[in-house]
Amino acid sequence: MRRFSRGALALLLAAGGLTGTATAATAAVGAAGAAAVGAQAPATVDIAERLKAIPGMKVEEKTSTLPGYRWFWLTYRQPVDHRRPHGPWFEQRVMLQHKSEDRPMVLYTSGYHTPETMFRSEPTALVDGNQISLEHRFFSPSRPEPADWTKDTIWQAATDEHRLITALKKIYKGRWITTGGSKGGMTAVYHKRFYPHDVDGSVIYVAPNDYNNDDDSAYDRFFANVGTDPECRAHVKKLAREFLKRRPAMLKRFKADAAKNGWTFTILRTPDRAFENSVMDYEWGFWQYNLQSDCASLPPLDASDDVLYENLNAIAGLEFYTDQGLDPYIPYYYQAGTQLGWPKPQFWHLRPLLRYEESYHPRTYVPRDIPMRYDGGRAMRDIDRWVRHHAEHMLFLYGENDPWGAKPFRLGPGSRDSAVYTAPGMNHSGRLIDRLPDEQRAKAVADLLRWAGVSAPQVTAMVSTPSDATDPMLDRRPPL
Repeated sequence: MRRFSRGALALLLAAGGLTGTATAATAAVGAAGAAAVGAQAPATVDIAERLKAIPGMKVEEKTSTLPGYRWFWLTYRQPVDHRRPHGPWFEQRVMLQHKSEDRPMVLYTSGYHTPETMFRSEPTALVDGNQISLEHRFFSPSRPEPADWTKDTIWQAATDEHRLITALKKIYKGRWITTGGSKGGMTAVYHKRFYPHDVDGSVIYVAPNDYNNDDDSAYDRFFANVGTDPECRAHVKKLAREFLKRRPAMLKRFKADAAKNGWTFTILRTPDRAFENSVMDYEWGFWQYNLQSDCASLPPLDASDDVLYENLNAIAGLEFYTDQGLDPYIPYYYQAGTQLGWPKPQFWHLRPLLRYEESYHPRTYVPRDIPMRYDGGRAMRDIDRWVRHHAEHMLFLYGENDPWGAKPFRLGPGSRDSAVYTAPGMNHSGRLIDRLPDEQRAKAVADLLRWAGVSAPQVTAMVSTPSDATDPMLDRRPPL
């Protein structure tokens, strides 16, 4: 299963009637909390005190590592079930980078854990704004105890965002932008679908759209044509096959690393299954995290066992397929197997060397004591329809050579003031506006600034700031 860094029908088809009660209830809770902050609080009240006045909000200020920003760690009490706002609660982590109450606010979500270090996403840098980074529910420590996994749904997570935004808008009255990459981009789309009026615009990076989980032929077409160098494509496939041919030698090294590091295999059952899953991910991982030019650094097929093992580990990340690597991402695989769907390319180039091809499925990555049931694609079909017919102020960005772009979000009749761009030759990067052709880049930046209410001269210096050259959160290797 490519590390694809994802419920009832009543929650999924909730644009109007079925979520009306829950939306009103959670909005009332959020509004009541925010009201206590004091909409007319004097400007002389320090931001830390204003944040602490929000009911259910804990505030810890840390030493900032970004000039011009104050750094806060927040925990916000959220209902486990937003349909029962007075029921059990859990604490959700939020990282706030405060610049000024009158600057735009960018809500960033990775769709996973909250980043542990300060950083600015590309939209934050462009609008010179504040930024909050929200941890997705059920990712530890933002997990209810005991964990009711049926509440790990896209609607519940979207309502977490809605409730937090409602509270913070009493302080941050400027424009709001949401952003995220990969699963974080998906999360931002889902929030916009259920609460389209919460924010003024959304910048969505490399977000897959598995609107038809029964047809994954798009991935097969992608791998047959990715890049401009047929020899590169062929060599990546041959290397994956070579790992399987040398299974005993690869397993010997993997088991030795496991013993040295204390890795276990309860979830995937055996080191052999874990190894084979990493090989099935190898081709995907190469194109997701590398550029075509990196083909030149791949080892030859006759390289030593040690060299090949090191390359498999570098591209696929063998530790990820251990209990220690998988455990933090169980909430994602639960979502993938219940609502989000999952990619299933054909592994023609690896047959008949595969033993566990049927294990390439989210159920494999979730402990058996957690029940799972796929919704048949209802959630993603609803999201896809909404984007095509109702998307407004949404910018979708993809890398041309990124496998996740094989199933992109699409605009259609009814979508307004939105665009989809593909950065030539790029991979699963989170800094794609800067990689667009000049005309597209200018249009994308102009749209974002307009949505954020920012004029171009205000951001001229920001674009060239060295600290903004990369985004460690969006560009890191997420478990996707």
